[in-house]
Amino acid sequence: MNNRKNDLPYLYRITFLNKGQVYEIYAREVYQSDLWGFIEIENFVFGERSQMVVDPAEEKLKTEFAGVKRSFIPLQAIVRIDEVEKEGVATISKGDNIAPFPIQFAPRTQQSNPD
Repeated sequence: MNNRKNDLPYLYRITFLNKGQVYEIYAREVYQSDLWGFIEIENFVFGERSQMVVDPAEEKLKTEFAGVKRSFIPLQAIVRIDEVEKEGVATISKGDNIAPFPIQFAPRTQQSNPD
């Protein structure tokens, strides 16, 4: 059963860490990548350029993602993914109070041969 209003296409707000900053972007498609440990994001959505007020952070993101068909974000960099009804302003903010999720793999142990 589809609970979305008017069968509008999905819209996701993705918040992730990148180079010590928190990025918040909007996209139509988000899914687990075939590359192990990554999320794929496609069809980025940015505000219309016809707006009178221009947000420098959103303009920076538009420039950074210009020409990008698909982006691969490491799972440990993802802070949150929300399905939303309306597009907001894409932002970049300081990541002072957010730390990446620590990932530590257990060392492999070799099984002894029971001869």
